[in-house]
Amino acid sequence: MRANTDWFVQAKWGVFFHYLAEIHTPAEILETEEGVAHWNRLIDDFDVAGLAEQLAELRAGYFFITLGQNSGYFLSPNATYDEIVGRRPSRLSQRDLVADLSEALGKVGVPLMVYLPSAAPCRDPLAVRELRCTPPWDAALIGFPPESIFPEDGARTDERMTEFQQNWEAIVREWSVRWGKGVRGWWIDGCYQADRMYREPDPPNFQSFAAAMKAGNPDSLVAFNPGVRVPVISHTEFEDYTAGEIDAALPVETQPTWETGHLGRYEAAAQYHILRYLGSTWGVGQPRFPDELMVAYTRYINQWEGVVTWDVPTQPGGLIPEPFFRQLRGLST
Repeated sequence: MRANTDWFVQAKWGVFFHYLAEIHTPAEILETEEGVAHWNRLIDDFDVAGLAEQLAELRAGYFFITLGQNSGYFLSPNATYDEIVGRRPSRLSQRDLVADLSEALGKVGVPLMVYLPSAAPCRDPLAVRELRCTPPWDAALIGFPPESIFPEDGARTDERMTEFQQNWEAIVREWSVRWGKGVRGWWIDGCYQADRMYREPDPPNFQSFAAAMKAGNPDSLVAFNPGVRVPVISHTEFEDYTAGEIDAALPVETQPTWETGHLGRYEAAAQYHILRYLGSTWGVGQPRFPDELMVAYTRYINQWEGVVTWDVPTQPGGLIPEPFFRQLRGLST
């Protein structure tokens, strides 16, 4: 029942933005109401037309952007989220940047895909509590840092965090229905405790989570990230492509032995895909690879019908910085 990934294979490679308040907002105002105003100014000033022009010039096959992450600042409004969390003013932007990006990128033929964590924003205690993302087990197992603030033990949920999963699926479903075919895929981070949370015959599970993402576009592609895995794996039969987070590695085989052969289009029936940063880490830094290495590695994966996504830093106004634009240009020649 996986979605058709032919367009993804033909795209060959794409660009990923970690466009986050944590990167573009001064740390000292993140926890204040001024942080909300600053975030909305950033989102209002995001140059969607300029970015679309850059991606078209690069001939990028698709574009990913983060909806939000640990701080609880998101770049699209969501009434379901605000009703559950109850924060006033909301940390969700007033402008629907995803909708505007979808329109601008659609004009130049670049598909839009989005990133979302699988858990509540871990540095926002109010959201963690109200969304019921309070497992009875160590929350560090889903990526929560040790210094995160958790509610008292009396607020802990069941082993599967059933209520949280239902809340999160409802939030995702609202976004998916609103954006419809304007969003072509989802990349879900932090699915590290799949056996506890998602590998169940009854919902909430991988299947119901995928259904929420596909509510507005049944053909949308879905991936669940198991964490850094080399070789790359498929995490579940309910994903269409591999999340493929490879961090510091550049794998050239599906298995680390000589006997198993070379890369192929599929890993356990999911489209083979990898995600890697070109800067010093996700969303920041200067180019770390020679241009020739980045281009040759992308083409190597492509020749086996694999797909490569390159994460690059962003300017506050939403454009690709010149050093990375120049490097990515090598893929369009």
